[in-house]
Amino acid sequence: MAFINAVGVGAVTRPTLANCRHRPAHPVLAPPSVAPAQKCVPRMVVDDDLPSTTPVPAVAVPKSVGIGVIGCGRIGQVHARAITSLPGAHLAGVADPFEPFGLAVASEFSTTWTGDWRELVNDAAVDAVVIGSPTPFHAEQILACAAAGKAIFCEKPISNDLATIDECIHAVEDAGVQLLVGFQRRFDSNFAKVRDIVASGAIGDLRTFSIKSRDPSPPPASYLEKSGGIFLDMTSHDYDMARFITGAEIDSVYVTGSAVESPAQEAHDLDTVITVLKMNNGVFGTIENSRRCGFGYDQRVEAFGGSGSVSGSNKAADTVQVSTAGGISASNPYSFFMDRYTEAYTGIMGAFVRMVAGGGATPVSGADGRAPIVAAKAAALSHAEGRLVRLEEVDVAKWVAGAL
Repeated sequence: MAFINAVGVGAVTRPTLANCRHRPAHPVLAPPSVAPAQKCVPRMVVDDDLPSTTPVPAVAVPKSVGIGVIGCGRIGQVHARAITSLPGAHLAGVADPFEPFGLAVASEFSTTWTGDWRELVNDAAVDAVVIGSPTPFHAEQILACAAAGKAIFCEKPISNDLATIDECIHAVEDAGVQLLVGFQRRFDSNFAKVRDIVASGAIGDLRTFSIKSRDPSPPPASYLEKSGGIFLDMTSHDYDMARFITGAEIDSVYVTGSAVESPAQEAHDLDTVITVLKMNNGVFGTIENSRRCGFGYDQRVEAFGGSGSVSGSNKAADTVQVSTAGGISASNPYSFFMDRYTEAYTGIMGAFVRMVAGGGATPVSGADGRAPIVAAKAAALSHAEGRLVRLEEVDVAKWVAGAL
């Protein structure tokens, strides 16, 4: 998926922004007229076994979870909007070193802004932190949040380096905080229902699956050069979906692909790829990726079992179909991933709020965030060497542990 990282979040770049925290100015409204206060009279309780006046116990009001957002770019704005729409949560502040971005988001959502993300992390009013900064800053910010005892939502990936991912996972475990990784497609209604049907056994024993994941148009070469390659940038979502749908781990991958258009060619990347996966429960499937799809954002999945199949189709702005003698027509799918996954972004943020408020299980854990990165590295090796690659070949943790 292209272009999802927030713009310019890291160390403070201008001294004037360091350690500053501002709330955008709003008009001050005159207080409404209030009737004179009436004297409070204790409630009388008629009961021979009780004193004549018993204080009424205070009603406990559920605490609203204060969430801070690091990064005021596109994905940060999506998460800020979701937070403000959810009951039981409020946006406790945003951080971005670029003042125009930070103040604009703070103003839109009536919260405070700071140019230093460390200040946000250490703010007592912040119970949890959403990390929507560019990938190179994720690990540092996760470690800081863990040290501050804050629950963490981190956009994928935690890192493109497995050793760094493991350091972050160990840090949050040692600190006793929770980490949710932002694979939002798990919260798409289509994919979630497909998964539930597979898990219910309604289609019998799962045998194969197929995932179609195509973007409307490719990003420029300047983006692709810094993206980590198609397997990390794009297909990682589909590796996660393969694990989600099947309830199993990826055992091996075999990849064939090419660079059809100039952006991928200039970036020494691929834009058209087919991956064959074997899961550790014997199920196998395919993932088809393309950086260009002429009819829109193509996101489909099918699972086939011994008793039937289940599929999730594309989503469009409407479901109107026109049938005439000249043919049958319908609207194209959404052409932008933010539109396609609007409900999924709200859904995953709702799960984060519930996790923080109730201390329940993490729906997308650090281990879930790690697995697609291992698969992506195996896929890159498969393409480079033209062979099937088992994931254990590239899993640094297994090498360090002496398992290989």
